[in-house]
Amino acid sequence: MSITSEISPSINEDAVLWSVPEADRRGRPLLVMMHGWSYDETHLFQLTPRLPGELVVASLRAPIPEAGGYAWFPSRGNPIGNPRPAVANAMTDAVLDWLDAQPSFSSVGLIGFSQGGGMALQLLRRAPARFSYAVQLAGFVVNDSQPGDRMLADSKPPVFWGRGALDGVIPNDAIARTSTWMATHTDADIRVYPRLGHDVAGQEVHDLAAFIARRVEAG
Repeated sequence: MSITSEISPSINEDAVLWSVPEADRRGRPLLVMMHGWSYDETHLFQLTPRLPGELVVASLRAPIPEAGGYAWFPSRGNPIGNPRPAVANAMTDAVLDWLDAQPSFSSVGLIGFSQGGGMALQLLRRAPARFSYAVQLAGFVVNDSQPGDRMLADSKPPVFWGRGALDGVIPNDAIARTSTWMATHTDADIRVYPRLGHDVAGQEVHDLAAFIARRVEAG
């Protein structure tokens, strides 16, 4: 069964949370937010007050209703930390299609939690020239190869990877795969928080906000 017969991924424009009105977006730096499994567009959007004021933030809702929220990778047939590449690629292409319809921005960054972190890295791999940096929180890299991997290995974009030492959700093999990929394809800022589980909280919020502020300042 083809991926298109299982799902028809697209971003619901009406569900996108924006930090500024449409008239004030063009030409400013954009940060695209992608939540984790069973959450929605409101989850990461709560970080917005901690981020630089010049940023335009767009928080997306994943296309698949699941577990009282939404998912980028449906649980059936997509083990935690190891979604099928065809599913991941269809979802990232849906985000790219959505981005194509937006006004021009001075730069575009990515931030995602759990499944959304996998999305952030897969977007880098699918369209490396379009994104300036990524923040992936308690996430993973998809187990496949992409044409953009070679460009990333040369350009080494800045990527923040924050995760909790007490995170029992993301499997160890997915963490190991991500660690290997990050070392060879990114300029990685890797933080492991001793008392954090599968969450975004505490010192991690301060650190990711500082990372994004540096990226915005660098242009």
